[in-house]
Amino acid sequence: MPLRSRGLNPPLVDWRGRSAWVLGASSGIGRATAEALQAQGARVVVSARHEDALREVVRGREGCLALPLDVTDGPAVAAAARAVQAHMGRAPDLVLYCAGHYQPLRATQFDLAEMQRHLAVNYGGALHLLDAVLPMLLAAGQGHLALVGSVAGYRGLPMSLAYGPTKAALNNLAENLYLDLHGLGLGVSIINPGFVETPLTAQNPFRMPALIGADEAARHILQGWAQGRFEMNFPRRFTRWVRLLRCLPDAWYFSAVRRITGV
Repeated sequence: MPLRSRGLNPPLVDWRGRSAWVLGASSGIGRATAEALQAQGARVVVSARHEDALREVVRGREGCLALPLDVTDGPAVAAAARAVQAHMGRAPDLVLYCAGHYQPLRATQFDLAEMQRHLAVNYGGALHLLDAVLPMLLAAGQGHLALVGSVAGYRGLPMSLAYGPTKAALNNLAENLYLDLHGLGLGVSIINPGFVETPLTAQNPFRMPALIGADEAARHILQGWAQGRFEMNFPRRFTRWVRLLRCLPDAWYFSAVRRITGV
């Protein structure tokens, strides 16, 4: 039976006294979510490569910490996880992996280095994080792991040759994590946004339907955690149609995508 999206995790409603580590928090969805958690009383550690932007996120926020980090550096991620635990005095209640890399790419301009960069940041970084935080979360017997995927991971899409497969991998990874960890007291969620206004999507040369701001995306995410959802996808006026498309037979799907995108 397919997993239901609602009520699969312990709800995260009251953030006062809780702690979170947000990776990829210097801009976009990661930053907006970190700021929303702070506004609700959480102590937040924010990580990304851009130290100046991180310091802006935590400025004036008691108990919050800027921890610069390159997620492609496994030992650095492990050291950062130890620093987070030391800062919080325990394992964080939430670990959100929002670090991401995106470059529009098609097979006719195949670029191996770009493919590998997507893999290293979008998927490899998540594996480095799991290697670092799973032992501490399992020892604590509580906590929540959240990964930011994309509706681009549902099925193949034009311009998504490098990006889409890494997000598909995160969706599969999250399902496996849920099956293995739910019975041990840990929550797991996968976040699949549609088009959100961020520095990454600013590269898109096409009109993005149902484009929303990062603050609205953060509201959807916190609402999903409060409801105990496993998957969050938004805005629903767009993502419901993308979800339906992935159920089509292959010939119908390819024909529909070509017709819709003009590719």
